[in-house]
Amino acid sequence: MFHPVDHPMERGWVGRIDGDRVIQLAAQTLQSFFTGGGSAREHAVYPLDSVRLLAPVLHPPGVRVFDDQATFAFANPAAIVGPEAEVAASVLLPRLAAVIGAEGSFGGFTVFADWRRPGSSPPKDRDFALGLGPVVVTPDEFDPDGLEAVVRVDGENRLRGWFGGFDWTAARDLAAEGTVLKPGDLLAGPALGTVDSLEPGSSVELEVEGVGVLRQTMLRD
Repeated sequence: MFHPVDHPMERGWVGRIDGDRVIQLAAQTLQSFFTGGGSAREHAVYPLDSVRLLAPVLHPPGVRVFDDQATFAFANPAAIVGPEAEVAASVLLPRLAAVIGAEGSFGGFTVFADWRRPGSSPPKDRDFALGLGPVVVTPDEFDPDGLEAVVRVDGENRLRGWFGGFDWTAARDLAAEGTVLKPGDLLAGPALGTVDSLEPGSSVELEVEGVGVLRQTMLRD
């Protein structure tokens, strides 16, 4: 999802990134794009540096956060925030997330910043901000196993590692057991680690190989 810098919109438009440009697609949301078979008419074309990228899924039907492929916890869909958002939290658990497409398939993968607020008891501690973005990469262009990820705080590396060893299919099947997964549902995989003691005003970048950089800022007191 995106909007031109000079034409701000809360929800934005669905777009496809092609090199250094973004092509607007005729779909209201990413969910409707998946439901429509993963294709849509193309509209206007914008230079990538003239748009702002938004949360790819603004209102997911459900959010499930896995610590392993056999267990998960629900998180708050209303807590989704996109690139460049200010967040009122100071602990980050960086994750990779699958976005469910049509008929329970994997529609794509994106960066998932699981923000926590110290002093609040679980699950309330993760009720304030769940970062998502900057884009969704489709499965035909992406292998989620073995991806390198880096967390930078004010330009300095604080955490580096690799996402791998998680059975996304098993996790999806568990999530779908006895219910129906809908387009836009999010399945967040295990955290890479923990980055804490973040100061107000700090700029935090979570970069995942093949997806891009999700940048967010700690809210000042």
